[in-house]
Amino acid sequence: MKLLQNIIVKVLLVVGLMLPAAMSAQEGPMASGEQAGTSASQPQEESVDVKSIVFGHIGDSYEWHITDWGDTPIVIPLPVIVYSQTTGWHVFMSSRLEENGGTYQGLSLAPAGSKYEGKLVEHDAQGNEVRPFDISITKVVAALLINSALLLLIVLGVARWYRRHPRCDEAAPGGFVGFMEMFIMMINDDVIKSCVGPNYRKFAPYLLTAFFFIFINNLMGLIPFFPGGANVTGNIAVTFVLALCTFFAINLFGTKHYWKDIFWPDVPWWLKVPVPMMPFIELFGIFTKPFALMIRLFANMLAGHMAMLILTCLVFISASMGPALNGSLTVASVLFNIFMNALELLVAFIQAYVFTMLSAVFIGLAQEQKTE
Repeated sequence: MKLLQNIIVKVLLVVGLMLPAAMSAQEGPMASGEQAGTSASQPQEESVDVKSIVFGHIGDSYEWHITDWGDTPIVIPLPVIVYSQTTGWHVFMSSRLEENGGTYQGLSLAPAGSKYEGKLVEHDAQGNEVRPFDISITKVVAALLINSALLLLIVLGVARWYRRHPRCDEAAPGGFVGFMEMFIMMINDDVIKSCVGPNYRKFAPYLLTAFFFIFINNLMGLIPFFPGGANVTGNIAVTFVLALCTFFAINLFGTKHYWKDIFWPDVPWWLKVPVPMMPFIELFGIFTKPFALMIRLFANMLAGHMAMLILTCLVFISASMGPALNGSLTVASVLFNIFMNALELLVAFIQAYVFTMLSAVFIGLAQEQKTE
């Protein structure tokens, strides 16, 4: 246990110190260039654009920015796949947009202030921006694929050990496999089995997958360098799909007693006829439950990333305030980032745990049998 604690403390220190360093690598040239361009007679303007840093990290893009080498940004171009109703399919790498000033094959990136800001658009005959059908591999999608592949490697690696050691074998798993067995049994026995009820085996594969999918994406989002750093679970489209899966698991497998309690609940008759007030409330609750799951996960992970980035930006904001103030704020920023990373590690687990637990509770309520 002491060894595990020491490892965790060292990881937290490394992550907390690497986040400012990574941000410095990305924003340092811009800040130094601005400082070099100012003179004693001209007041120095703000050397860092906090808004662009924060929203550039938590937002999506058609390329994956790694860092800047001098004045040259190091990025990974990603495939752009769109369908236009006028010109058909377009498939090219996002580097083509950069080479042609943000416009390629009649498609362009919407400028700041547009309702499609940062997205690919085309223009109709009247000059209005029109969004084509876009299935491009963006930064969030690429991170989603990488993290899903990592999850598959972990699960298949653990399953491989159990295939080689059948139940009659007395060998006990150790190391990473033993840790994963403890993790899986904790979620299965303490959350899924106790919340869902007798039919828990039917829903255990989905709930375990949801937990580890969210947990791995949360952890990867805390790593400040490639292939981490993408805010996957802070993207509302991802949490929407997760909540939609729980919605289907609840309602497609709900028992007849579950549906009876929705359309004809055990309440006084005057709450059901002539105005079906209680059935309407129960029916409305079908949609509020997954909506709450979606917003809770999205908001918590988004807020955590924004807080860490804003704390990191203190280093650059205070660069023009003198070495004493800048040094003290840099130390404070690093310490707060270590604390926030430790907190976000806890939040990464808690949010995966809460999503799985609430999904199991909602599924269990739909499986509950009427008792006489």
